[in-house]
Amino acid sequence: MQTEKVIDHIVNWLKDYATKANINGFVIGISGGIDSAVTSTLCAKTGLQVLCVEMPIHQAQSQVNRAKEHISQLKERFKNVSDSRVDLTPVFEEFKSSVPQSDSEVKLNLSLANTRARLRMTTLYYLAGIHDYLVAGTGNKVEDFGVGFYTKYGDGGVDISPIADLLKSEVYELAKILLVPDSIQDAAPTDGLFGDSRSDEDQIGASYDELEWAMKMKDLGKKNDDFSGREKEVFTIYSHLNTVNQHKMTPIPVCEIPLNLI
Repeated sequence: MQTEKVIDHIVNWLKDYATKANINGFVIGISGGIDSAVTSTLCAKTGLQVLCVEMPIHQAQSQVNRAKEHISQLKERFKNVSDSRVDLTPVFEEFKSSVPQSDSEVKLNLSLANTRARLRMTTLYYLAGIHDYLVAGTGNKVEDFGVGFYTKYGDGGVDISPIADLLKSEVYELAKILLVPDSIQDAAPTDGLFGDSRSDEDQIGASYDELEWAMKMKDLGKKNDDFSGREKEVFTIYSHLNTVNQHKMTPIPVCEIPLNLI
């Protein structure tokens, strides 16, 4: 990949889109992870206003520290970057106390994890509204179009997706050139939605390198029976997630009314 040219292409695309939309800049949720760090740096390079937002909800301190380090570094490098911190923990706790509980601990925990993401989306759109900014998405190609590893109407609710055509490995390539802090580049990827140390790999059952391989094999028309051992296991994981999460990747189904009924 021609990394520096890709960076220039994305930056120009962002600037052109925002200018044509008559928008002042971008708002981005900063998690302390590689994707939000790369996305916010790309937005900063446009010269337009960039608002980096921390939105902790019972967040692990290591994630908070990485987010703060990145924002501090970005503000030193770019005069057009500002930041805001919105502690959503009280909002989350109030929500939990106001809704019915579930007999299934697994379903309850997953629903609450998705609620965290949706509270953050709501916050970003509030800030975007009062500043005339665009909400910049941080999903990469594997997450958005491979396994659907994001929350529908949560971190999937955005205006633009600057890195959604980049594989995770390519995001890391950009991170080196963009001088993203080493602490973020070296950290295990995590969505941070469960308030513990579980990584994306812990949740998915495969690493991003493995998922990229499976994505390529799927595109080549390979089937489960073409593989054995760990390769078969990874391909099965990828194929399953790609299937069950299609509802995230395809347009909302619309019931079309026949003309003879109108």
